[in-house]
Amino acid sequence: MERLQKIIAESGYTSRRKAEELIKSGVVYVNGKKVTKLGTKASASDDITIKGITLKKEDKVYYLLNKPRGVITSSSDDKGRKTVVDLIDTDKRIYPVGRLDYDTTGLLILTNDGNLANILMHPKNKVEKKYIAKLNKSYAIADFHKLKSGIIIDGVKCIPTKVKIKENNHDKDTSLIEISIIEGRNHIIKKLFLEMGYLVDKLTRVEYGFLKSGNIKSGEYVKLSIKEVKKLYDYKI
Repeated sequence: MERLQKIIAESGYTSRRKAEELIKSGVVYVNGKKVTKLGTKASASDDITIKGITLKKEDKVYYLLNKPRGVITSSSDDKGRKTVVDLIDTDKRIYPVGRLDYDTTGLLILTNDGNLANILMHPKNKVEKKYIAKLNKSYAIADFHKLKSGIIIDGVKCIPTKVKIKENNHDKDTSLIEISIIEGRNHIIKKLFLEMGYLVDKLTRVEYGFLKSGNIKSGEYVKLSIKEVKKLYDYKI
């Protein structure tokens, strides 16, 4: 069950704000009953009509994108910049699950399935994401152990689920660190390393749960199979 205005918006009929106005104006019916109260919940299987027109039940779609650098993780951008939705060839009203920074690359799920998006983003479901971070200097072993124990960011401790030094180049004074986390606070990976005195020169998400980048090239995407979608739903506790 989801809020009625959300179902209307996700169908592509109109925006959520406009949907709220339609509900309050008394032109929205659910299973033949007028609904005027905001916050009323319904399901995708309900018959929803707006001004006498039955809301089309949109098929759910699921994409796994290898996001390139310099693309906005959003469904639209008021500055006219390219978004991740622009990279997907679909007529469905899709949106990204979570976000990756403008200069961060890697795996991103896009869908029109709000239930799945909520499952994947909720911390209690512990969906692990793995990143490769290229740092601006070689990585100290003491900092490796410090990171594994957890770093306090904005008053809250973040403990990575896995940390691995993939490369420590003392000659070039750079390093590659593999780090997996569950939480999704903004810029959390960069903040973790900054707290220890490192800058992240390059950041790539290489795994999202059980999904891996594999042969998906930068800027390309694949449709997730029914089996993969069901497996993503299994993260729900």
